[in-house]
Amino acid sequence: MIDLTGKTILVTGASRGIGAATALTLSQAGAKVILHYSQGKAEIEKVAATIAGEHTCIQADLSLPGAAIDLWQQALAWNGSIDVLVNNAAAMPYAGIEADWETWSEVWQTTLQVNLIAVADLCRAAILHFKSRGGGAIVNIASRAAFRGDSPDFMHYAASKGGVVALTRSIARGFAQEGILAYTIAPGFVHTDRIAEQMQEKGADSMTRDIPMGEAVPPQEVANIVAFLSSGLATHMTGSTIDVNGASYPR
Repeated sequence: MIDLTGKTILVTGASRGIGAATALTLSQAGAKVILHYSQGKAEIEKVAATIAGEHTCIQADLSLPGAAIDLWQQALAWNGSIDVLVNNAAAMPYAGIEADWETWSEVWQTTLQVNLIAVADLCRAAILHFKSRGGGAIVNIASRAAFRGDSPDFMHYAASKGGVVALTRSIARGFAQEGILAYTIAPGFVHTDRIAEQMQEKGADSMTRDIPMGEAVPPQEVANIVAFLSSGLATHMTGSTIDVNGASYPR
């Protein structure tokens, strides 16, 4: 099993789905875990109740400019250092091109703020911290949509995740010599509560017909990859993107 004993890891969007599975998996591997959440206080409390190791929960609305910096400062104050940053929190609101401009603009601004700008703010803070202590790791959760695109109603989401990939690669190239590693994970459909609801509404086959594996990705599989990348066992993978999509978009 991966051993993360002695590491402190910040996981954003830890109240459900990938984030919840990741926080629990990292804790089970020995890490001290900082669980970020936005609105789901009851949900984060349920997740925290499953974690036996050292942990804390911090609320921050990443749709607000500057909130990511406050989150980092609070997280850093908890234990005095952070070894790994996992940027998982994301927004995926609906907005087709037929929407009025005000709605279209608001959705694009919010999506880019949460999915890219807040991620960049946290990465910047992490890099500055890691530079002062000889290194660290960043794991950014992107999406299959970053490479193959998404439906017209979610172009903003695909664009934001494409930005995350470019950001991560830039960090890897720019700071590897200082021991700062950066990785991207690009899931396809993941069996989160939101996807489960859509499958129930539209029928499971409508969501999985283009997935050769025949099912959405279990959140635990993404969490396992995060734990592996956090371990330091594959430092020369820095800059890489790991696809986990049931062969629905092999590259």
